[in-house]
Amino acid sequence: MKTALAFAALLSAAIAAPAFAQTSTMTTSPSASSYYIVQDVATKKCTIVHEKPLGASMTIVGGDSVIYKTETEAQSAMKTTKVCTN
Repeated sequence: MKTALAFAALLSAAIAAPAFAQTSTMTTSPSASSYYIVQDVATKKCTIVHEKPLGASMTIVGGDSVIYKTETEAQSAMKTTKVCTN
């Protein structure tokens, strides 16, 4: 009886483990590895931010679909973007 109970517990753990692993990766914030080049509407100054701006005071340079994976990548792109180099 103990063997059957131990086997059932082991089987349950083996089935449940991938579900817990999937849940933990889904809770990782996507914004932690997202960088945006934004331009202040008033000053026309460009900066790099980690979160997509929501207000009208900042606009994303290059449109909403331009998301950089690293800050270095965003810095390189900002150096070559016309509206940010003027």
